[in-house]
Amino acid sequence: MSEINVTPFVDVMLVLLVVFMITAPLLTVGVPVDLPKTRADAIPGQDEPLSVSLDAQNRIWVQEREVELTSLGPLLKEVSGNKPDVRIFVRGDKGISYGRVLEVMSEISTAGFTRVALVAQPVEPPAKGGAAANPKGAAATPKAAR
Repeated sequence: MSEINVTPFVDVMLVLLVVFMITAPLLTVGVPVDLPKTRADAIPGQDEPLSVSLDAQNRIWVQEREVELTSLGPLLKEVSGNKPDVRIFVRGDKGISYGRVLEVMSEISTAGFTRVALVAQPVEPPAKGGAAANPKGAAATPKAAR
């Protein structure tokens, strides 16, 4: 009897996992958020996304404008020109609760937006031979994870 080889299935699932975790680089937004770290690479995108940020005080920001959760959907529709296919990056401070991030993502989804991605900071490689992890002093490029 022949057995089912699950290795290709596992490979495909891992590829899909990576694809869903990776998205376009984050544009600089004026709201200070301490992003969690990830090793995932970014997928470049052609269009400019909207940014929804949650800071350490649980405040919600659309681009650089503070907004209440109840008015998040209408504001996103206004800012996007009522286009539901616009990309939205959700940036959450690593100190806030996961439930708060889900509340914001639920409100965005309820407003009709389908292209929502979570954003994370890339993990810096360990220093070799005592040198700094980023010897040229360049800032790490933020990555978005879905």
